[in-house]
Amino acid sequence: MKKSKTLMGGIKENLPSGLVVFLVALPLCLGIASASGAPALSGVIAGIVGGIVIGLMSNSNISVSGPAAGLTTIVLNAITDLGAFDLFLCAGIIAGLIQLVLGFIKAGSISNYFPNNVIEGMLAAIGIIIILKQIPHAVGFDKDFEGNETLFDNGINFNYFVEAFSAIHLGAVIITLVSVGLLILWDKIPMLKRLKILPGALVAVTVGIVLNEIFKMTGSNLAIQKHHLVSLPVPKNIDDFKNLITFPNFSGFTNYNVWLAGATIAIVASIETLLCIEASDRLDKQKRITDTNLELKAQGIGNLVSSFIGGLPMTSVVVRSSANANSGATSKISTIIHGVLLLICVLSIPMILNKIPLATLAAVLIIVGYRLAKPATFKHFWALGKFQFVPFLATVVAIVFTDLLKGVGIGLAISIFYILQGNMKRAYYLSKEKLHNADEITMKLAEEVSFLNKAAIKKTLKNIKPNSKIIFDARKTAYIATDVLEMIQEFANVRAIEEDIEVELLGFKTSYKDYETDENSHIVITHMRAM
Repeated sequence: MKKSKTLMGGIKENLPSGLVVFLVALPLCLGIASASGAPALSGVIAGIVGGIVIGLMSNSNISVSGPAAGLTTIVLNAITDLGAFDLFLCAGIIAGLIQLVLGFIKAGSISNYFPNNVIEGMLAAIGIIIILKQIPHAVGFDKDFEGNETLFDNGINFNYFVEAFSAIHLGAVIITLVSVGLLILWDKIPMLKRLKILPGALVAVTVGIVLNEIFKMTGSNLAIQKHHLVSLPVPKNIDDFKNLITFPNFSGFTNYNVWLAGATIAIVASIETLLCIEASDRLDKQKRITDTNLELKAQGIGNLVSSFIGGLPMTSVVVRSSANANSGATSKISTIIHGVLLLICVLSIPMILNKIPLATLAAVLIIVGYRLAKPATFKHFWALGKFQFVPFLATVVAIVFTDLLKGVGIGLAISIFYILQGNMKRAYYLSKEKLHNADEITMKLAEEVSFLNKAAIKKTLKNIKPNSKIIFDARKTAYIATDVLEMIQEFANVRAIEEDIEVELLGFKTSYKDYETDENSHIVITHMRAM
């Protein structure tokens, strides 16, 4: 894929994906603000800042920043404890300053240690969660708005689905099915696929609005009511708009709880951002690598700006980033376009936006979720073997049933377990597979033998039969841990003598403080068997 040579070329190329992300981001911004106990416009402000400010500063070509569902509980608790949203905004400013510091001390390099199977597991889990969260909207059930954690509070709440399917709205189902059909056909029919400037999501949303307006005009029971439509504040004049914006109360900087909330938000938001950046880079068809330290700085400045003008704290977010990538984004111009569209539409056409059925937006997100969690991904990791598949699947299940950070932590722990297990097994190579039947064993030690390999070597030595011979070959070994050396020495000087085992040491050095190998070193300990 070629990069755009001009700014206008980049705009033309990324306008469709920017439109899709805008359509996905709008209800998410509103829903997350509602779930956080914050003013409705605060979520949209964060989306605008995430698109324009962070979009301009970050060098990530795919990721999109905005208010994150992962921060809703933290934000809600902080606002409740502090008793005022304007005091909470000071915590957002503190979080931004801490992220700036993290960027300057190069804390972003921690993302280099996230294994691919855990990142892919996170993406698949996010896809499953997206689908599950959109099912109630798809059937016309909106007891809890998007972003509310009720559906996944302490694991999946299956009663929520029972309640949703017992209150199905046929009009919403029809709009969902028509929208899904349009989105699938838009990618399948060659003639439609060539209309890149007109994204399938925009067509689906337009058709959804038209269908619902027809239902209303005909007085049909299929008509979708206000509670199942996008709900955006509609200021009638400048004063109304000013009243929608909250500015920080700087007296909050003297409050210990404000600083605690700011530090908590900074840590959680930074980790989620780094995870999302790793995922976004994997979704990038051009496989470009994001400077994670620059990203932390951009997030810090974004959170500072957002908090100063009444917006929620934000992170780089997987849902919008994956929608961006799946819609064909080629550069960060796409995320800037989405931010500009949020700004323009909120100022100029909120009444039109409030006609969009949540069912049609649910259809857009269900397609995004499927692409993240498609069966081919599971088959791919299954084919790679259990060392890759088990951490991948564990990450998926843990995130779905707990939350993003806990799930990734569990996936990382299992992945590290398998890495250590594999490392232990690769500490040496045996020339004989069956120790009990072998009269002579050659143990060729690996280039590096650490204390982690002690258990595996100890288990092997335990199975050496009496009246046999073992050769320890360390001629290609650069480092051996003291624990392992002492164990070999004890085996040679104690047990080997007691059980009449002949031991030969090849290539061992006097000291392993450095990594120089003495190929000529040759030490032999011989205990001749009784004849």
